[in-house]
Amino acid sequence: MKKAGGKTALKRSKEEDEEQNQIFNFNRKPADEDKDDDLSDSEDSVYSGLEDSGSDSEEEEGSDDDEEEGSDDNDDKMKEKKEGEVSEEKKKHEYEHDSSDEEDIRNTVGNIPMEWYKDFPHIGYNLDGKKIYKPIRNKDELDDFLDKMENPEYWRTVHDKQTGSDVVLSDDQVELVNRLQRGQFGDVNFNECEPMVEFFSSDVMIHPVTNRPADKRSFIPSLTEKEKVSKLVHAIKMGWIKPRRVEDDGRGRYYNLWASEDSSILARHKMHLPAPKIPLPGHHESYNPPPEYLFTDEERALWEQQDPADRKLPFVPRKYSSLRQVPAFSQFIHERFERCLDLYLCPRQRKMRVNVNPEDLIPQLPKPKDLQPFPTTRSLVYRGHSGLVRSISVSPSGQWLASGSDDGSVRFWEVCSSRCMKTVQVGGAVKSVAWNPNPSVCLLAVALDSVVLILSPSLADKQVILSSERLLSAQQEGEEPAEGNGSVVWSEAEGEELNQGLRLKIQHPKAVHQVVWHAKGDYLASVMPDNTSHLQVYIHQLSRRRSQNPFSRNKGLVQCISFHPIRPYFFVATQRSIRIYNLVKQEMTKKLQTNSKWISSMAVHPGGDHVICGSYDCKLSWFDLDLSTKPYKMLRHHKKAVRGVAYHRLYPLFASASDDGSVIVCHGTVYNDLLQNPLIVPVKVLRGHVMTHDLGVLDVTFHPTQPWVFSSGADATICLFT
Repeated sequence: MKKAGGKTALKRSKEEDEEQNQIFNFNRKPADEDKDDDLSDSEDSVYSGLEDSGSDSEEEEGSDDDEEEGSDDNDDKMKEKKEGEVSEEKKKHEYEHDSSDEEDIRNTVGNIPMEWYKDFPHIGYNLDGKKIYKPIRNKDELDDFLDKMENPEYWRTVHDKQTGSDVVLSDDQVELVNRLQRGQFGDVNFNECEPMVEFFSSDVMIHPVTNRPADKRSFIPSLTEKEKVSKLVHAIKMGWIKPRRVEDDGRGRYYNLWASEDSSILARHKMHLPAPKIPLPGHHESYNPPPEYLFTDEERALWEQQDPADRKLPFVPRKYSSLRQVPAFSQFIHERFERCLDLYLCPRQRKMRVNVNPEDLIPQLPKPKDLQPFPTTRSLVYRGHSGLVRSISVSPSGQWLASGSDDGSVRFWEVCSSRCMKTVQVGGAVKSVAWNPNPSVCLLAVALDSVVLILSPSLADKQVILSSERLLSAQQEGEEPAEGNGSVVWSEAEGEELNQGLRLKIQHPKAVHQVVWHAKGDYLASVMPDNTSHLQVYIHQLSRRRSQNPFSRNKGLVQCISFHPIRPYFFVATQRSIRIYNLVKQEMTKKLQTNSKWISSMAVHPGGDHVICGSYDCKLSWFDLDLSTKPYKMLRHHKKAVRGVAYHRLYPLFASASDDGSVIVCHGTVYNDLLQNPLIVPVKVLRGHVMTHDLGVLDVTFHPTQPWVFSSGADATICLFT
């Protein structure tokens, strides 16, 4: 009985399921027609064999047992229900023409997350209301990889979450996906640049867009606004709120073009362009001026002859009986054109230019009369030579002047009287003369050809002459004269030469161009310019009659040399640079770049920290040894080659001589403060020599104690400027 009761219960449940299936399938076509595509896909082709998934196994086994017994009854009931549904079968399928956005409508769960079905054996319901079961097994990673390598359609296969199936996309669908990924429209025929369609016209319509009646609250006053307004009125009455003042439009908005520049109104306009100030009209502009303002015939003729810029009035005053008779302005169009030009060329923004006086850019130098004393006039001319006077030198006492000329003579002059005290014929063109700077001796060095002569002019007192002779004979009797590398030979003068004052001869291997003395008077140096040999400079010691060549290598063509007045430094000037050597350490300490093509002369300041050098390209360079190796100041006052430069021993003066026949004297103050630059001011141009064979002044030197300057020229004269 229990079994029979259980079977009847199973029959009832199966009948209820079939009734529900009939309700869900009321749009199903007759059995003799083909089955619907969607149903066949969801039941047969997509999930074939879903009955083996293991869900509801007990109920299905029971239903199989009772299938034979209840089959007849079910057939009768199905026939009755089919007869009642004949009228509904003719209706169109509900999903045949569906405009829904859903691409796949085989799963009827709707738009819900598919994760809700992860714990269930099915993933939704089909159109018949039956469960859509999950696949028997999922692919593992190895199967997926094999499928990826072997299946040519793998790249266009997409997994559908709603049905759990793999869908292979067609070519049209792949093209649609590519278009969407590129940001294009899905429809190929869609024109994204279609003209805009104006849905609303720009005309004002009589009736509103909406026909909704106005709200009742739009006719009734608002109580909230009334309360706010009453509070504001009370605050204004009590003085808590002050109403805004209505500013006058005519005040402050406009400013007077004719006001002064420094007014407070114009101060607010940073880029204010001041209007031209036109004088007020006077009686000249009147159409009926007084008779004294009318031009006479002479004034009119003078007005017509003047330039328009020089005329006091741009027009001729005329007299008319009435304003009606005044003719039209003849220059009206011209004036309008000029005004338009002014507006066109007027700058849009005022340029804040700095008004600089050109005179302010020139450095404020002291006046020359404040820098006296310095030589200004030619006082004496020393005449007697018959050739170029190439070199001059003043004795340390300042009483005697020595000069060497191309006529082969050395002359000794008395400075104050310009009298020639002594003439010594040396038998060759004299290149250089130099007086010994030691005041305790009276000696002169003369360079001619390849010989340096030591003269004792005997122009001093007996004590000085004796000390000079003692210096020349200081070598011990047992010693022989030393020779420098076998190139320089010392010899004593004999016979007539001894009577003329010659004491020593120093024979050099080449022609000597310059001789200079050391400050102590025992050493002298000679220059022999030669590019092919390193024997260009020799230093001689009188007391020991010894010569030496300080340089083992040739570093350029040596032009001139000089000793430092205080320290053991030696200056050597080549064509383009000046090298300073330390005689104690026997090394080069500094190299000065002159920026000149060819150096001609050089002089060292008595303080020893400044050097000037002249060059054949008309330049005079001042070097500050503490400042830089480049010129502190470059003077280009001369028009031709600079032949000689010299410093004064006591006064802040230096001079330069040039082939243009002039000597320029400059004031050069050197300060002890290293932060203050030297003051260099040209004070005087001295002229007194005549140009001869394109040569002017060849040498210049200062008096040792007075602000006087000596110059020797190519005209065979020597001038003294005081």
